[in-house]
Amino acid sequence: MTGMAIPRDANDRVADAPLRRKPTINDVAQIAGVSFGTVSRVLNNAPDVSPATRERVLQIIKDIGYRRNRAATALVTSRSTSIGILSDGSPRFGPVGTLMALENVARKKGYATTVISVDKPYEDSVQAALDSLDDTGVGGIIVIAPLVDMAAAVWNATCRVPLEMIAAGASSTPNVFTYSENQELGARLATQHLIELGHTDIAHFAGSMDWFDGRVRKRGWEAALREAGLEPGLCIEGDWSPRWAYEAGLQLVRDGRIPQAVFAASDHTALGLIRAFAENGVRVPDDVSVVGFDDIEGSDFFLPPLTTVRQDFTALALMSTEVLIGAMEGREVDRTPIAPSLIVRNSAARTTSRSN
Repeated sequence: MTGMAIPRDANDRVADAPLRRKPTINDVAQIAGVSFGTVSRVLNNAPDVSPATRERVLQIIKDIGYRRNRAATALVTSRSTSIGILSDGSPRFGPVGTLMALENVARKKGYATTVISVDKPYEDSVQAALDSLDDTGVGGIIVIAPLVDMAAAVWNATCRVPLEMIAAGASSTPNVFTYSENQELGARLATQHLIELGHTDIAHFAGSMDWFDGRVRKRGWEAALREAGLEPGLCIEGDWSPRWAYEAGLQLVRDGRIPQAVFAASDHTALGLIRAFAENGVRVPDDVSVVGFDDIEGSDFFLPPLTTVRQDFTALALMSTEVLIGAMEGREVDRTPIAPSLIVRNSAARTTSRSN
């Protein structure tokens, strides 16, 4: 490095001509005229660096394109800068939204992520995946576990690093701590909204009971009705898809069993149901009110725009990542589930507006 010529522009900044190799922290130190330790303190945001020096070092880092070597940092500090994410590979809205938000949040917090998807039988694939992530040197692992049998495999697995599971309504164990959005509350909000509009016959088009999400959303629907002095009525379990909901809606029309209102376990379910009603002259919300869950992109352009429960995946990712990092660093973090919100649009109306 001695005598290395650093091209600079008229403003004394490092010119566009790049170094012939990948820049190192020593390059930054030499160009800035400071020690290796000073650059390290700037990178770690230590307070004992003057503002002028910090600004100069950061500008040189930007100019020459220096990027921190995470593996080397982990060796020096004995602190991993990567997080493992284990997913079931589901294409459904919730798991995909959670995965994307987790990766984005972890990156912004300075953590690299390694993602592995598993398949059935989970009792074999989950342990192998956890071992693989552990072997890469991750500091902790977040498991996105929407399915009950996948969660069972996680609970029975062994892992040497902190292990967190995102599973709606699931309990923590001594080896696995859980975090989630309060989806049961979301289902309560949806059902209570329909009750406040005067509906007493509120059906539920439920998601699969193989999913934690399906179970807690059904539980919230039941609880809201019972708290209002109403007995839960029609409940049809399906696979979350528009096709299933469409076919189930057609069957309700044929059987003459259309309720006053429907709480659909997902917006895709609501979409299929609304189409089945529309094709048979059943108007939403004039003849039947419908509320969904998820607030998927485009739900405000359904016909009519869909009243639904919004999940905040970014907030879920922020909190679940903070919980895992807290466990990695040995500190306690608030694990109170975040609350979803009800988004009121035009697919549900008061009973007085219904046609007789």
